[in-house]
Amino acid sequence: MAKQTTGKPGFGARGELLVVIQFVLMIGFALLPVWHPGLGSEAMAASSALRTWLAVPFALVALVFGAFGSVHIRDYLTPLPYPVDHSQLVQHGVYGVVRHPLYASLLFAGAAWTLYNLSLSHLLALGVAFLFFNYKAGKEEVWLTERHPEYIGYAQRVKRFIPFVY
Repeated sequence: MAKQTTGKPGFGARGELLVVIQFVLMIGFALLPVWHPGLGSEAMAASSALRTWLAVPFALVALVFGAFGSVHIRDYLTPLPYPVDHSQLVQHGVYGVVRHPLYASLLFAGAAWTLYNLSLSHLLALGVAFLFFNYKAGKEEVWLTERHPEYIGYAQRVKRFIPFVY
């Protein structure tokens, strides 16, 4: 007997596995111990103000990107990288600054934590997260371009994660 199909794509076809990996990375980052070899408690205490001044701008960017990124695509927001059927291409607000503000917000938050703690273990995890989000954004951009051909011009004008840089 032939297997009947429902017309719905199977698990992973819309990026479900990427979402699972993302949550594993986020939980792993949060549980990862701070490691800053050679820096004792005295050095950390002495550098507290400097570390705060370095980390706060990254944390603020993370908050702005996360908050406004969510608000600007609220009607199309989904945990999956595959765009919802009724999506429109959002190019205003924070999406005029970076193409993936929600991913960027997680990276900027991770950078803030890493800088504040001067943690080499978190720096390594942040590098892995960057590679992952870069891959996930690339997959998402292929789907967005299929759905919205004007995405090509948008991608040429607006950087992926870091305004004016990348």
